[in-house]
Amino acid sequence: MKLSNQLILSLVFLVLSCQAPVKDIPDFEHDIADGPTPWTSTHFELEEEDFTFAIISDLNGGEREGVYSRAVAQLNRLDPTFVLSVGDLIDGGTEDFEQLTKEWDSFGQRTEYLNMPFFYLGGNHDLTNPKMREFWKQRFGPRYYYFVYENVLFLMLDSEDFEEERMLEIYHARAEAIQILDGKIEGKYEDSDYYHMIERRIGAINQEQVQYFKNVLEKYQDVRWTFVLMHKPLWMREGEKGLAELEKHLSSRSYTVINGHFHSFSHRKRNEMDYIILGTTGGSQNPVDSMSFDHVTMVRMAEQPIITHLKMNGILDVTGQIPNPANEQN
Repeated sequence: MKLSNQLILSLVFLVLSCQAPVKDIPDFEHDIADGPTPWTSTHFELEEEDFTFAIISDLNGGEREGVYSRAVAQLNRLDPTFVLSVGDLIDGGTEDFEQLTKEWDSFGQRTEYLNMPFFYLGGNHDLTNPKMREFWKQRFGPRYYYFVYENVLFLMLDSEDFEEERMLEIYHARAEAIQILDGKIEGKYEDSDYYHMIERRIGAINQEQVQYFKNVLEKYQDVRWTFVLMHKPLWMREGEKGLAELEKHLSSRSYTVINGHFHSFSHRKRNEMDYIILGTTGGSQNPVDSMSFDHVTMVRMAEQPIITHLKMNGILDVTGQIPNPANEQN
């Protein structure tokens, strides 16, 4: 049976219409007939291949009430694809599981208002002793991990990766130092054992974790970018307990390192890459430190990351006010 030309054309159109959908070109109307135009281009990007994610920094070390809830409301307005953390999410520093449950429930209840996924990472307040490690394992799983999104690799490091005996030494020394600061026992904080422990400022990583991430880097050699997040600046520590060995394996790729802990923002170039220490998202601040401020970090992942740090007191709602979390959440 012969098919008419009209029927053949109809079938071809039907086949083509079943393939990849054709995107509509946005309408753009104006009344300028000729000459210069007050716009730079009429080429509108129909589909963006890049994505945006956000990072929050320290809540604790003296959390200021309400700041993190406001950050959640602001992040929902900014609408990143997901949100990452660099640790110190609770006050912690205890072996009391009931108290830990209360603190993590409080953080979780506020975080539930986010409209996008949130990725946990532990700091010294979250992983202060072996019992807190066990609590973390039961509630959140591994202390260090990786994930890949849109061919971008994220390495989430545990900078409190001490041998258990050393962890207990640090924990007890820290408890004594806090008693000195609280005036419960005599002494000077700067003379305490804890103050002079290298782990207090820059943490440690063990070889098991290093090997884990070396294997990850070997597996994902062709990603377009790698982000390395941690709480304490392991890259400041020399020797096998620092980041140097992993930096060797990062040297052949493009990457960015981000950490918190100091409650003071700073940036530097190291190995020709960006190393960023975030400020706070609710944690205690030094009133005489101009770089100690509340902010959220937005990263737009195009051909390379476009990193923008937004001070929370500059993220305003339609009325020109800092968003009220209660209003945002209802």
